[in-house]
Order: sequence, then C-alpha cells, then structure tokens
Amino acid sequence: MIRCEHLTKRFGRTTAVDDLTFDVHPGRVTGFLGPNGAGKSTTIRAVLGLDTPDAGRALVGGVAYRDLQQPLRHIGALLDAGAVHRGHTARAHLSALAAAAHIRRDRIDQVLALVGLTDVATRRTGTLSLGMKQRLGIATALLGDPPLLILDEPVNGLDPEGIRWIRTLMRTLAAEGRTVLVSSHLMSEMALTADHLLVIGRGRLLADVAMADFVPPGTSLEDAYLDLTATAVDYRTQPSQGTRP
Repeated sequence: MIRCEHLTKRFGRTTAVDDLTFDVHPGRVTGFLGPNGAGKSTTIRAVLGLDTPDAGRALVGGVAYRDLQQPLRHIGALLDAGAVHRGHTARAHLSALAAAAHIRRDRIDQVLALVGLTDVATRRTGTLSLGMKQRLGIATALLGDPPLLILDEPVNGLDPEGIRWIRTLMRTLAAEGRTVLVSSHLMSEMALTADHLLVIGRGRLLADVAMADFVPPGTSLEDAYLDLTATAVDYRTQPSQGTRP
C-alpha cells in the first residue's frame, strides 16, 4: 500500500502539497486526478523519495522509499519515458538497471515481450518513437516485478491499440493484487480504467472515492471532475519557473 500522512511540500512561498492524507490500496486501479499545478507530480516525487516533504511523510509498504532495500522490487514508476540515454539500446537500458538491482537477466526478455518491444530491443533509444519509449518506460517500471506501481500519463504517445493494451495491463496488474496508482488528464481513459479516484486541487484532497460513487447517473466523469475542481484552478498561484508543482 502507498500511504501519505499529512504530506506537505513548499517551494518558496508556494505550498504545492498541503496536509495531504490518503491511502492507495492493492487490488484496484486508483486514478490520481487534479488540475495542472494541483500537486500531483510533487506528491508522486515525495512517494518516490525525489522530493523531501516539509512536513508529514509518504510511505511505500509501510516505510519511506529511502529505507527500501532494492526499491525496484517494491515499487515501479513511469514518470518521464524520455529520460533514458539516447545512445543505449532498449536492452542495454534494462540490463543496467537489472544489474544494479540484482534482478535476473531473463526478466529483461520477459518485460520486453510483455510490452511488445522484443523486435526493437537492440535499437538505440534515441531512434525509438514516442510510443515505443513509453512502452520502454513501462518495461522499466515492471522490471523488478513490484507489488506497487505508479504510472504518470502512461498512454502518452500511444496509438489506440497501445492505449487499449496499457488499460488492460493496469487492470490485470490490479487483479493480481498489486497496487496501481495512475495519474492522467484523460478523463475518458480514467472512466474506463480506474476503480477508485483521488482528486486534489491546490495541494489539498478534494475526493477519495470509488468511481461508481463519484459519477452521478446520467453524467460523465469529466463533468463530475470539472464540477468538483472548478474552484481549485488558479494559475496565478503557480510556482515560478524552475520549481515543481
């Protein structure tokens, strides 16, 4: 389980995450929604130990990320699919991570096959399409066969077949009992994928609710989301360039 307890993070005079408390449970896909600048990325970075909270804490399986032994075996994340060495092949990228995490080499072939990259495994990542890079990012997240996954905009750059594939993958992983947190602005995909929703605005929790209870009969997820967040968008309060919302 992922747990945030009174999580607070400030950048200068801007409070990006404000006393945020929630749990992400296993066995379901949890959608993480909010307007631009709501604090989603900062929250995810705090969970992954990339940002240090000013108050509160973020836990992965009951401990802070920095205290995990072999973290790739505990939690996998897709944040920026383009953050790979352009000169390395897809296989070399995964091989380096596997070696550092003491993961068996046959797992590399397994995840390449799972994401449909076996035929391009020896191509340099700089030559891959955006969709292929996205698949490589998902392969990286799955490399340690972790029980927890965080995916930020996982369908970015994917064609319709790829979007259906990642949707099915996320639901399959949740059905296996894993914890899946997915951040996305695509309401149509969240409506088809998520079982539960966390919605934040201006760094505060607005909703922690089952999908079925969030969307009233006769309306859409997009309508319900926009109604809830209508007063949570104020771009004048955004952090200045160089900070992370």
